[in-house]
This record gives sequence, C-alpha cells and structure tokens, in this order.
Amino acid sequence: MRPSRPLVAAMLALVAAVAAGCTAEAKSTDTPSPFADCQGITGQPVPSLPTLPDLKLPCFTGKEQIALRSVPGPLIVNLWASWCDPCRRELPLMQKVATQTAGRVTVIGVDTGDSREAGASFAADKGVSFPTLFDPDKKLANAIAGTNLPITIFMDASGKSYVNRLPLDAAKLSTLVKQWAGLTVAL
Repeated sequence: MRPSRPLVAAMLALVAAVAAGCTAEAKSTDTPSPFADCQGITGQPVPSLPTLPDLKLPCFTGKEQIALRSVPGPLIVNLWASWCDPCRRELPLMQKVATQTAGRVTVIGVDTGDSREAGASFAADKGVSFPTLFDPDKKLANAIAGTNLPITIFMDASGKSYVNRLPLDAAKLSTLVKQWAGLTVAL
C-alpha cells in the first residue's frame, strides 16, 4: 500500500519543522564571545600619517563599528583565524603581550576570513580575551596586501607603522614590542 500524497506532504513538513527546530537550537549553544568589548580603544587619529587603511570593522563583542584610523598608538593589530596553524601558536603570545602592556599599548585582534563560531571557540580554548574585530571578508588583509596569516601591524605613538607578514615567535615578538612600543615584555 502506497502512502497518500497528503500524508507524504505532511511527513515532509514535519521533517522540515524538526530540522528548523534543530538549527535554532544549535544556534542557541554557540560559543559566547570570549573577547573584551571595544569600548575605549578609539581616540583621535594621527591625521598626517594614514598608517592604517580607512576601514571600519565590527567589534566581535557587540555591534560597535571601529574605525581603524581612530585607534591611537602605540598599537598592535594581529590578524588571525582559527584555521591558521601559525596563528594557533602566535595568538596566546599576543594575549601575554596584551596582559603585560595593558593601559600602555592597545592590542587588537582581527578574526580574518573565519566564522564567528570558529573564532570564538578557538579563542576561548586559547584563553584569548583582548578586544577583537571581526573581518570575515578579509577587508583589512586585502587592504594591506596580506596573503597569508598571521599578519601583525605595529604602530608607535607618532603613527609610524610596520607590517610583519610572518609568524612571530616569543623572541621576535618581544623585540618588535620593544622597538615599536618601547616596552619590555617577558614571553
């Protein structure tokens, strides 16, 4: 005996409703953002030195849009992604720098070409909590001609900057923090 068309249609509707409910439930268990909000990281840009691209990116935590040129130096901007193997080693070092230089250097992450869930889960696992922007379309990386991650931008208090396009180990990161921010960190 073959099921009637109305019965088949009802069964398909039930399956679709259950699937929709599962999707909604899965979203409610997404990893919450482990990052600090972006309150207080912006200020007056250095007008004569456009060291950062004229971009606004959303804060990972909250809906605030951050104009990169409005973040004063000394500044460290680290572009990373959960799928990037060198980023997995470098990002915890960036957290140590952020912790040791709090109030003297602004450290910002930019989750690049990633999904929110993957970025939040990865950062939570690594104990990363400094303010982070979300850039799934790689706008910043494209603007600075970055092809591979991680990329780290160092900017001193006067607005001069340096773009490091290679993964950083503890020794090299310490050297660059000293050079661009004038601070010694123990990594």
